[in-house]
Amino acid sequence: MKNFSQFLLLFLLGVCSVNAQQEKGIKGSTSWLNNWTEFKPNKKDYGEANQILAGNITENTRLYKKNVYLLQGNVYVSNKAVLTIEPGTVILADTGSSATLIITKGATIIADGLETDPIVFTSNKAMKKAGDWGGIILLGDAPTNKFGNVSSVNFELDNYLSTYGGDNSNSNSGIFRYVRIEFAGKKVKSFGNFNALLLAGVGNKTILDNIMVSYSLGNAFEIYGGEVNLNKLVSFKTNCIDYSFNYGTQSKIDNSLAIRNSYVSSSLGSKCLSVISYDTKSQVDFSKKHTSVIATNLTFVNDSDKLNQDIEKGLIKEAVFVGENASLDFRRGVISGFNPAVLLDDKIEIT
Repeated sequence: MKNFSQFLLLFLLGVCSVNAQQEKGIKGSTSWLNNWTEFKPNKKDYGEANQILAGNITENTRLYKKNVYLLQGNVYVSNKAVLTIEPGTVILADTGSSATLIITKGATIIADGLETDPIVFTSNKAMKKAGDWGGIILLGDAPTNKFGNVSSVNFELDNYLSTYGGDNSNSNSGIFRYVRIEFAGKKVKSFGNFNALLLAGVGNKTILDNIMVSYSLGNAFEIYGGEVNLNKLVSFKTNCIDYSFNYGTQSKIDNSLAIRNSYVSSSLGSKCLSVISYDTKSQVDFSKKHTSVIATNLTFVNDSDKLNQDIEKGLIKEAVFVGENASLDFRRGVISGFNPAVLLDDKIEIT
Protein backbone atom coordinates (compact mmCIF):
# COMPACT_ATOMS: atom_id res chain seq x y z
CA MET A 1 0.00 0.00 0.00
CA LYS A 2 1.46 3.28 -1.11
CA ASN A 3 2.80 5.32 1.78
CA PHE A 4 0.72 3.25 4.20
CA SER A 5 3.30 3.40 7.00
CA GLN A 6 3.31 7.19 6.87
CA PHE A 7 -0.49 7.25 6.66
CA LEU A 8 -0.88 5.02 9.70
CA LEU A 9 1.66 6.99 11.72
CA LEU A 10 -0.07 10.30 11.01
CA PHE A 11 -3.46 8.77 11.69
CA LEU A 12 -2.41 7.37 15.04
CA LEU A 13 -0.77 10.62 16.06
CA GLY A 14 -4.06 12.35 15.36
CA VAL A 15 -6.35 9.76 16.88
CA CYS A 16 -4.56 7.48 19.35
CA SER A 17 -1.87 9.54 21.04
CA VAL A 18 -4.21 11.79 22.92
CA ASN A 19 -5.49 11.97 26.44
CA ALA A 20 -8.14 9.68 27.83
CA GLN A 21 -10.84 12.32 27.28
CA GLN A 22 -10.53 12.18 23.49
CA GLU A 23 -14.10 11.90 22.23
CA LYS A 24 -14.16 10.35 18.78
CA GLY A 25 -12.56 7.31 17.21
CA ILE A 26 -10.09 4.88 18.72
CA LYS A 27 -8.56 6.25 21.87
CA GLY A 28 -5.82 5.73 24.40
CA SER A 29 -3.20 7.79 26.19
CA THR A 30 -0.64 5.72 24.26
CA SER A 31 -1.19 3.75 21.08
CA TRP A 32 -2.61 0.33 21.98
CA LEU A 33 -1.60 -0.83 18.48
CA ASN A 34 2.07 -0.86 19.41
CA ASN A 35 4.10 -4.10 19.56
CA TRP A 36 1.46 -6.77 18.93
CA THR A 37 -0.02 -5.75 15.55
CA GLU A 38 1.50 -6.48 12.14
CA PHE A 39 0.49 -4.56 9.01
CA LYS A 40 2.90 -6.38 6.69
CA PRO A 41 2.24 -10.03 7.59
CA ASN A 42 3.50 -11.31 4.24
CA LYS A 43 6.96 -10.11 5.18
CA LYS A 44 7.11 -12.21 8.33
CA ASP A 45 8.98 -15.51 8.45
CA TYR A 46 7.61 -17.77 11.17
CA GLY A 47 9.84 -20.75 10.42
CA GLU A 48 8.86 -24.34 9.72
CA ALA A 49 6.35 -26.37 11.72
CA ASN A 50 7.76 -29.08 13.98
CA GLN A 51 4.45 -30.27 15.50
CA ILE A 52 1.14 -31.27 13.90
CA LEU A 53 -2.26 -30.30 15.31
CA ALA A 54 -5.00 -32.49 13.79
CA GLY A 55 -8.17 -34.46 14.56
CA ASN A 56 -10.24 -34.13 17.73
CA ILE A 57 -8.80 -32.73 20.95
CA THR A 58 -10.83 -34.37 23.73
CA GLU A 59 -8.63 -33.72 26.76
CA ASN A 60 -6.85 -30.67 28.17
CA THR A 61 -4.00 -29.72 25.85
CA ARG A 62 -1.29 -27.06 25.93
CA LEU A 63 0.56 -25.54 22.98
CA TYR A 64 4.04 -24.22 23.69
CA LYS A 65 5.87 -21.19 22.34
CA LYS A 66 8.99 -23.27 21.71
CA ASN A 67 7.15 -25.18 18.96
CA VAL A 68 5.65 -24.12 15.63
CA TYR A 69 2.40 -25.99 14.95
CA LEU A 70 0.81 -27.05 11.68
CA LEU A 71 -2.99 -26.97 11.86
CA GLN A 72 -4.32 -29.67 9.53
CA GLY A 73 -7.92 -30.05 8.43
CA ASN A 74 -10.84 -29.44 10.81
CA VAL A 75 -9.49 -29.58 14.35
CA TYR A 76 -12.23 -29.82 17.02
CA VAL A 77 -11.72 -29.08 20.71
CA SER A 78 -14.56 -31.08 22.29
CA ASN A 79 -15.64 -33.10 25.34
CA LYS A 80 -15.32 -29.97 27.54
CA ALA A 81 -11.56 -29.94 26.96
CA VAL A 82 -9.44 -26.82 27.46
CA LEU A 83 -6.95 -25.80 24.78
CA THR A 84 -4.31 -23.51 26.25
CA ILE A 85 -1.94 -21.63 23.93
CA GLU A 86 1.14 -19.98 25.39
CA PRO A 87 1.98 -16.35 24.53
CA GLY A 88 4.16 -16.13 21.42
CA THR A 89 2.99 -19.44 19.96
CA VAL A 90 2.74 -19.63 16.15
CA ILE A 91 0.18 -21.88 14.45
CA LEU A 92 0.61 -22.32 10.70
CA ALA A 93 -2.61 -23.34 8.94
CA ASP A 94 -2.31 -25.97 6.23
CA THR A 95 -3.72 -24.44 3.05
CA GLY A 96 -4.16 -27.78 1.31
CA SER A 97 -6.64 -29.11 3.89
CA SER A 98 -8.65 -25.90 4.54
CA ALA A 99 -7.42 -25.94 8.12
CA THR A 100 -9.94 -24.66 10.68
CA LEU A 101 -9.93 -24.64 14.49
CA ILE A 102 -13.34 -25.24 16.09
CA ILE A 103 -13.92 -24.76 19.82
CA THR A 104 -17.12 -26.73 20.33
CA LYS A 105 -19.92 -25.89 22.74
CA GLY A 106 -18.76 -26.63 26.29
CA ALA A 107 -15.06 -26.61 25.40
CA THR A 108 -12.70 -23.71 26.17
CA ILE A 109 -9.78 -21.93 24.56
CA ILE A 110 -7.24 -19.98 26.60
CA ALA A 111 -5.29 -18.04 23.96
CA ASP A 112 -3.95 -15.32 26.23
CA GLY A 113 -1.06 -13.64 24.47
CA LEU A 114 0.90 -10.60 25.56
CA GLU A 115 1.39 -7.19 23.98
CA THR A 116 5.03 -8.08 23.42
CA ASP A 117 4.34 -11.73 22.61
CA PRO A 118 1.10 -12.20 20.65
CA ILE A 119 -0.27 -15.54 19.47
CA VAL A 120 -0.31 -15.85 15.67
CA PHE A 121 -2.48 -17.95 13.35
CA THR A 122 -1.31 -17.62 9.75
CA SER A 123 -0.94 -19.40 6.41
CA ASN A 124 1.81 -21.97 5.89
CA LYS A 125 2.45 -20.79 2.34
CA ALA A 126 5.62 -18.96 1.42
CA MET A 127 3.58 -16.51 -0.66
CA LYS A 128 0.53 -15.96 1.51
CA LYS A 129 -2.79 -14.63 0.23
CA ALA A 130 -6.30 -14.00 1.52
CA GLY A 131 -8.34 -17.20 1.81
CA ASP A 132 -5.42 -19.58 2.24
CA TRP A 133 -7.17 -21.43 5.08
CA GLY A 134 -10.47 -21.59 6.98
CA GLY A 135 -10.47 -19.72 10.25
CA ILE A 136 -11.31 -20.00 13.95
CA ILE A 137 -14.78 -20.82 15.27
CA LEU A 138 -15.93 -20.43 18.90
CA LEU A 139 -19.24 -22.09 19.72
CA GLY A 140 -21.14 -21.43 22.94
CA ASP A 141 -24.52 -21.98 24.61
CA ALA A 142 -25.76 -18.38 24.82
CA PRO A 143 -29.13 -17.48 23.23
CA THR A 144 -29.82 -16.66 19.59
CA ASN A 145 -33.04 -15.64 17.86
CA LYS A 146 -33.21 -18.84 15.81
CA PHE A 147 -36.01 -21.35 16.29
CA GLY A 148 -35.35 -24.05 18.88
CA ASN A 149 -32.46 -22.23 20.59
CA VAL A 150 -29.88 -24.54 18.98
CA SER A 151 -28.46 -24.34 15.49
CA SER A 152 -25.28 -25.39 13.70
CA VAL A 153 -22.79 -23.59 11.52
CA ASN A 154 -22.38 -24.81 7.97
CA PHE A 155 -19.01 -24.75 6.21
CA GLU A 156 -19.14 -28.53 5.64
CA LEU A 157 -18.32 -29.28 9.29
CA ASP A 158 -19.43 -32.15 11.53
CA ASN A 159 -23.07 -31.30 12.37
CA TYR A 160 -22.84 -32.84 15.84
CA LEU A 161 -19.70 -30.89 16.74
CA SER A 162 -20.72 -27.60 15.16
CA THR A 163 -23.88 -26.80 17.15
CA TYR A 164 -24.30 -23.60 19.11
CA GLY A 165 -26.90 -21.74 21.15
CA GLY A 166 -28.78 -22.27 24.40
CA ASP A 167 -30.01 -20.27 27.38
CA ASN A 168 -26.80 -19.27 29.14
CA SER A 169 -25.90 -15.64 28.37
CA ASN A 170 -23.18 -15.84 31.03
CA SER A 171 -21.35 -18.76 29.44
CA ASN A 172 -17.57 -18.69 29.13
CA SER A 173 -15.73 -19.97 26.06
CA GLY A 174 -12.38 -18.77 27.41
CA ILE A 175 -9.90 -16.02 26.58
CA PHE A 176 -8.87 -14.70 23.17
CA ARG A 177 -6.46 -11.82 23.76
CA TYR A 178 -3.45 -10.44 21.88
CA VAL A 179 -4.05 -12.76 18.93
CA ARG A 180 -3.46 -12.23 15.21
CA ILE A 181 -5.36 -14.13 12.50
CA GLU A 182 -3.89 -13.76 9.01
CA PHE A 183 -4.96 -14.84 5.47
CA ALA A 184 -8.06 -16.81 6.55
CA GLY A 185 -11.53 -16.97 4.93
CA LYS A 186 -11.19 -19.82 2.45
CA LYS A 187 -14.10 -20.32 0.06
CA VAL A 188 -16.38 -23.29 0.78
CA LYS A 189 -18.54 -24.96 -1.86
CA SER A 190 -22.17 -23.84 -1.57
CA PHE A 191 -21.52 -21.88 1.65
CA GLY A 192 -19.53 -18.84 0.61
CA ASN A 193 -16.42 -18.14 2.68
CA PHE A 194 -15.20 -19.03 6.14
CA ASN A 195 -14.87 -16.08 8.51
CA ALA A 196 -11.53 -15.35 10.13
CA LEU A 197 -13.16 -15.42 13.58
CA LEU A 198 -16.72 -16.69 14.02
CA LEU A 199 -18.36 -16.33 17.44
CA ALA A 200 -21.63 -18.29 17.57
CA GLY A 201 -23.70 -18.34 20.76
CA VAL A 202 -20.76 -17.05 22.78
CA GLY A 203 -21.52 -15.73 26.27
CA ASN A 204 -20.48 -12.57 28.10
CA LYS A 205 -17.90 -14.21 30.37
CA THR A 206 -15.67 -14.84 27.35
CA ILE A 207 -12.78 -12.36 27.10
CA LEU A 208 -12.28 -11.02 23.57
CA ASP A 209 -9.88 -8.14 23.11
CA ASN A 210 -6.73 -7.08 21.26
CA ILE A 211 -7.45 -9.26 18.24
CA MET A 212 -6.19 -8.41 14.74
CA VAL A 213 -7.51 -9.94 11.53
CA SER A 214 -5.52 -9.28 8.34
CA TYR A 215 -6.34 -10.15 4.73
CA SER A 216 -9.43 -12.27 5.31
CA LEU A 217 -11.26 -13.37 2.16
CA GLY A 218 -14.45 -13.79 4.20
CA ASN A 219 -15.74 -11.59 7.02
CA ALA A 220 -13.14 -10.66 9.61
CA PHE A 221 -15.32 -10.84 12.74
CA GLU A 222 -18.69 -12.64 12.48
CA ILE A 223 -21.03 -12.81 15.49
CA TYR A 224 -24.09 -15.08 15.55
CA GLY A 225 -26.29 -14.50 18.57
CA GLY A 226 -24.85 -14.68 22.06
CA GLU A 227 -23.84 -11.78 24.24
CA VAL A 228 -20.27 -10.69 23.55
CA ASN A 229 -18.16 -7.76 24.63
CA LEU A 230 -15.46 -6.87 22.10
CA ASN A 231 -12.61 -4.45 22.72
CA LYS A 232 -9.57 -3.23 20.77
CA LEU A 233 -10.14 -5.17 17.57
CA VAL A 234 -8.39 -4.48 14.26
CA SER A 235 -9.58 -5.50 10.81
CA PHE A 236 -7.07 -4.83 8.04
CA LYS A 237 -7.76 -5.21 4.30
CA THR A 238 -10.68 -7.59 4.75
CA ASN A 239 -12.35 -8.65 1.51
CA CYS A 240 -15.90 -8.85 2.92
CA ILE A 241 -17.33 -7.31 6.10
CA ASP A 242 -15.08 -6.20 8.95
CA TYR A 243 -17.60 -6.53 11.81
CA SER A 244 -20.80 -8.49 11.14
CA PHE A 245 -23.53 -9.02 13.76
CA ASN A 246 -26.52 -11.32 13.18
CA TYR A 247 -29.12 -13.68 14.71
CA GLY A 248 -30.11 -11.74 17.82
CA THR A 249 -26.69 -10.99 19.28
CA GLN A 250 -26.63 -8.52 22.17
CA SER A 251 -23.17 -7.06 21.71
CA LYS A 252 -20.91 -4.22 22.70
CA ILE A 253 -17.88 -3.30 20.62
CA ASP A 254 -15.49 -0.65 21.84
CA ASN A 255 -12.33 1.13 20.72
CA SER A 256 -11.80 -0.78 17.45
CA LEU A 257 -10.42 -0.07 14.00
CA ALA A 258 -11.12 -1.11 10.40
CA ILE A 259 -8.84 -0.10 7.53
CA ARG A 260 -10.20 -0.94 4.09
CA ASN A 261 -8.91 -0.56 0.56
CA SER A 262 -11.08 0.16 -2.48
CA TYR A 263 -9.50 -2.66 -4.48
CA VAL A 264 -9.87 -5.33 -1.78
CA SER A 265 -13.62 -5.82 -1.77
CA SER A 266 -16.04 -8.62 -2.49
CA SER A 267 -18.72 -8.32 -5.17
CA LEU A 268 -21.11 -9.82 -2.58
CA GLY A 269 -20.89 -6.69 -0.48
CA SER A 270 -18.18 -5.17 1.65
CA LYS A 271 -18.58 -2.77 4.52
CA CYS A 272 -17.06 -2.02 7.90
CA LEU A 273 -20.08 -2.76 10.09
CA SER A 274 -23.23 -4.77 9.38
CA VAL A 275 -26.02 -5.12 11.96
CA ILE A 276 -28.87 -7.43 10.93
CA SER A 277 -31.18 -9.88 12.71
CA TYR A 278 -31.44 -12.56 10.01
CA ASP A 279 -30.56 -13.41 6.44
CA THR A 280 -34.15 -14.47 5.77
CA LYS A 281 -37.17 -14.00 8.05
CA SER A 282 -38.04 -17.70 8.01
CA GLN A 283 -34.86 -18.45 9.98
CA VAL A 284 -35.79 -16.69 13.21
CA ASP A 285 -38.33 -16.51 16.02
CA PHE A 286 -39.66 -12.94 16.22
CA SER A 287 -40.65 -13.38 19.87
CA LYS A 288 -36.94 -13.42 20.73
CA LYS A 289 -34.55 -10.49 20.97
CA HIS A 290 -33.47 -8.86 17.75
CA THR A 291 -29.83 -7.99 17.13
CA SER A 292 -28.72 -5.01 19.22
CA VAL A 293 -25.22 -3.51 19.08
CA ILE A 294 -23.68 -0.67 21.06
CA ALA A 295 -20.58 0.55 19.19
CA THR A 296 -18.32 3.08 20.90
CA ASN A 297 -15.12 4.82 19.73
CA LEU A 298 -14.80 3.01 16.41
CA THR A 299 -12.71 4.27 13.50
CA PHE A 300 -13.43 3.21 9.91
CA VAL A 301 -10.97 4.37 7.26
CA ASN A 302 -10.85 3.73 3.52
CA ASP A 303 -7.24 4.09 2.45
CA SER A 304 -7.35 5.36 -1.14
CA ASP A 305 -5.05 7.63 -3.12
CA LYS A 306 -7.87 8.47 -5.56
CA LEU A 307 -11.01 8.54 -3.44
CA ASN A 308 -13.28 10.46 -5.84
CA GLN A 309 -12.32 8.25 -8.77
CA ASP A 310 -12.93 5.13 -6.71
CA ILE A 311 -16.39 6.41 -5.75
CA GLU A 312 -17.23 7.13 -9.41
CA LYS A 313 -16.14 3.60 -10.37
CA GLY A 314 -18.45 2.13 -7.72
CA LEU A 315 -15.54 0.66 -5.76
CA ILE A 316 -16.58 2.35 -2.53
CA LYS A 317 -19.83 1.55 -0.76
CA GLU A 318 -21.35 2.31 2.64
CA ALA A 319 -19.32 1.95 5.83
CA VAL A 320 -22.25 0.93 8.05
CA PHE A 321 -25.45 -0.97 7.24
CA VAL A 322 -28.35 -1.50 9.66
CA GLY A 323 -31.09 -3.93 8.65
CA GLU A 324 -34.77 -4.15 9.49
CA ASN A 325 -35.57 -5.37 13.03
CA ALA A 326 -32.04 -4.62 14.25
CA SER A 327 -30.65 -1.72 16.26
CA LEU A 328 -27.34 0.09 16.43
CA ASP A 329 -26.23 2.69 18.97
CA PHE A 330 -23.16 4.25 17.33
CA ARG A 331 -21.30 6.57 19.69
CA ARG A 332 -18.18 8.71 19.20
CA GLY A 333 -17.18 7.04 15.95
CA VAL A 334 -15.10 8.28 13.02
CA ILE A 335 -15.97 7.29 9.43
CA SER A 336 -13.67 8.51 6.65
CA GLY A 337 -13.62 7.77 2.93
CA PHE A 338 -16.96 6.00 2.33
CA ASN A 339 -20.04 6.83 0.24
CA PRO A 340 -22.45 6.87 1.98
CA ALA A 341 -21.20 6.67 5.56
CA VAL A 342 -24.35 4.92 6.83
CA LEU A 343 -27.04 3.02 4.94
CA LEU A 344 -30.29 2.05 6.68
CA ASP A 345 -32.87 -0.48 5.56
CA ASP A 346 -35.79 1.48 4.11
CA LYS A 347 -38.15 0.04 6.75
CA ILE A 348 -36.01 0.93 9.75
CA GLU A 349 -37.06 3.46 12.36
CA ILE A 350 -34.60 6.20 13.32
CA THR A 351 -34.62 7.40 16.92
